[in-house]
Amino acid sequence: MSKILLQDNEFLAISKYVRMGPNKVRRVLRQIVGKSYVEALLLLEFLPYASCEPIIKVLRSAVANAKNRVEADESKLVVKSAFADQGPVMKRFRPRAQGRAYRILKPTSHITVVVTM
Repeated sequence: MSKILLQDNEFLAISKYVRMGPNKVRRVLRQIVGKSYVEALLLLEFLPYASCEPIIKVLRSAVANAKNRVEADESKLVVKSAFADQGPVMKRFRPRAQGRAYRILKPTSHITVVVTM
């Protein structure tokens, strides 16, 4: 994972080992970058993707961090960056015909959201 350098008015939240492929999460994260907190939350509530639920949790956590540190106002917060890195891949096997085993890969993601004032 890369080191994230934060400025004075930037606040970070990370969720690790989310049981979803990073590409599916990135598809949603691209849509909220640059939007205000209220806009991003409204957008995530109505998008039809399963990855919206963990992203909402991370976004709310980043805003809670901002409130706890400097008593920031929610309406002034903007999503500066949001990205998903690949986590470890769980490997499972499924029995198939004639004694064979097919490998099933279950990817995980690390979701990071940075909000700024």
